[in-house]
Amino acid sequence: MNLSNFSFEIPKSLIAFYPSWVRSQCRLMIINGYTGQITHKFFFDIINEINSSDLVIFNNTEVIPARLSGFKESGGKVEVLLEKVLNNNNILAYLKSSNPVKINSNLFFGKYNEIKGSIISYRKPFYEIKFNNSEISSIHIFNKIGHIPLPPYIKRKNIKLDQHLYQTIYKKNLGSIAAPTAGLHFDLPLLRALFKKKVNIDFVTLHIGSGTFQPIRTIEIEKHVMHSEWVSVSSDLINKIKICKKNGGRVIAVGTTTLRALESAYNSTSWNNSENYSNNTNIFIYPGYKHKVVDALITNFHFPESTLIMLVSSFLGYRNTINAYFEAIKKKYRFFSYGDAMYITYNKLAPYEKIKSKKF
Repeated sequence: MNLSNFSFEIPKSLIAFYPSWVRSQCRLMIINGYTGQITHKFFFDIINEINSSDLVIFNNTEVIPARLSGFKESGGKVEVLLEKVLNNNNILAYLKSSNPVKINSNLFFGKYNEIKGSIISYRKPFYEIKFNNSEISSIHIFNKIGHIPLPPYIKRKNIKLDQHLYQTIYKKNLGSIAAPTAGLHFDLPLLRALFKKKVNIDFVTLHIGSGTFQPIRTIEIEKHVMHSEWVSVSSDLINKIKICKKNGGRVIAVGTTTLRALESAYNSTSWNNSENYSNNTNIFIYPGYKHKVVDALITNFHFPESTLIMLVSSFLGYRNTINAYFEAIKKKYRFFSYGDAMYITYNKLAPYEKIKSKKF
């Protein structure tokens, strides 16, 4: 399958630079995976799509202020985008500077350049950096002077409010460099409505890495390799899912990261043994994949040619997905991280859909 199958234009006027002022008042497109039928609602209407017998699962990761601005020894500017915390003082990160940085050179951060980091090695495409103050952890440094790493297509400066806007209200486990954006639509009144309806709610953790912003660079999408991300799915949740399905309920994933976490756990020995699943995953889900866990998915409108739209296509069906995106453009939905949302049910015929290797 070619990358060109997922290539189309999103008008720049539809890119959301800020979220809805009230989280649950964004627009919601509901798509029936079996028929392809589209209904236009608001996000707070999703309460009517969820039954008390269902199990709704969120990703409770918390976004790190993962972007640091500093200087090289030469005085040149450098920007660090955290990828992974290795230990108390060492990290893996992307570096952006006008000239290449050198191994064993130093970087300086903070208002008075009081924080020093040394470049230890290069692990393509990341650099390992060691912060030289053993009394202050790398996480503490990012929390103190870092900035929320808004997606690169949001062409504006960070504002203080982004530290709140770009986090879910149920965040718990610090570790992501990007928000699980489907969850941004849930506010306290909507969560209370779910509890009042006695809907079962639970959580996974998937710490989103910088790979979420990286384009696919292969013509054939099957050759793309995902960066690994850390996932945790509890044995209690695995048992809840099994009981939910046995009783005729549905598993509803809030976001593609939640779906990927659940599929990663299912494909491990932890699932059959009902054991805690904690591991790194680089699962890449694209058309042809047979979903085993999730029955309905809440997600945003994603970039063309992204791994995220490919996952949606594998779940909803390619033609249903393309039709939904063209309808969203026609109806002027807001796109990407701060944009509007979709609620889609699984199309069991999607894995068998024939897709021609050309633009739809």
